[in-house]
Amino acid sequence: MVMFLFLVVALAVVVAAVTLAVVGGGESDGPLPDAIPERLQDPLPPDRPVSRADVDDLRFPLAARGYRMADVDDALNRIGAELAERDARIVDLESALAGARAGAHVSMEKPAHGPGEQQ
Repeated sequence: MVMFLFLVVALAVVVAAVTLAVVGGGESDGPLPDAIPERLQDPLPPDRPVSRADVDDLRFPLAARGYRMADVDDALNRIGAELAERDARIVDLESALAGARAGAHVSMEKPAHGPGEQQ
């Protein structure tokens, strides 16, 4: 019986010690600091446009309920912005090419006159 009481008291002391260690033991430091959230292992490159290989290599860390929504949103927003920028650049280049082709077509139809020639 004495051994049983000793084990119960020892267990209570261990539980109390662990609880005080986790809670902080009454120290004035406040609550435990928040854990640093897990971030992307292979973030998208900040110094160049995203390539197909970057998207293929993109891996999101798993959180308690799946992927971290903030990481997924950040990556998708970045990819969407770069795709919109590329689409706008393509439109600009296609219109410049169409203008250059139209200018070349007009200059080919217009006869070239030399300095002393009459029309």
